[in-house]
Amino acid sequence: MYQMRDDIQSILVDENTISDICDRLAAKITQDHRDSNRELILVTVLKGSVFFATDLIRRIPLPCGLEFMKVSSYGSGTSTSGFIQVHLDLKRDITGADVIIIEDIIDSGRTLQKLKHLLEDKGANSVKCCTLLDKPDRRQVEMQVDYVGTVIPDEFVVGYGLDFDEKYRNLPYVGILKPSVYQK
Repeated sequence: MYQMRDDIQSILVDENTISDICDRLAAKITQDHRDSNRELILVTVLKGSVFFATDLIRRIPLPCGLEFMKVSSYGSGTSTSGFIQVHLDLKRDITGADVIIIEDIIDSGRTLQKLKHLLEDKGANSVKCCTLLDKPDRRQVEMQVDYVGTVIPDEFVVGYGLDFDEKYRNLPYVGILKPSVYQK
């Protein structure tokens, strides 16, 4: 019987490491915002960031709002198209709030850069970025990432929310997808 694990070349970030990353990032976010009187709003980028955001947010003991945005830059390919589409925008006013964008992975940086500017233009007091995975070798734009889970090599990864053609999101770890799967 076929299992998704058969398509994984190797596990890059296992479940225990993901849990440790969530603990560390939540502690840092809590430390940075515990004395603030401004509203803290966490903006989760759909769909890939949902797993990470859920685990992260449950570890932050501060009052915080939760919003979702849906953007795309990949389609069904394996590299960014350079064109960003916003499919779902915020449903609330963020004027004066401290906003943290929750991302699953940053590679080119184009998507996150666009989102950051968009949220700044909506009147946020500050906009910070938090990512589970950072792939700096693929960066195409200068940008600051405030909270980084782990840096990974330039490999095509899936699992823990990350997908290839809407598959593999439900794997409990981040794995490197075998090239034979996406080079068909």
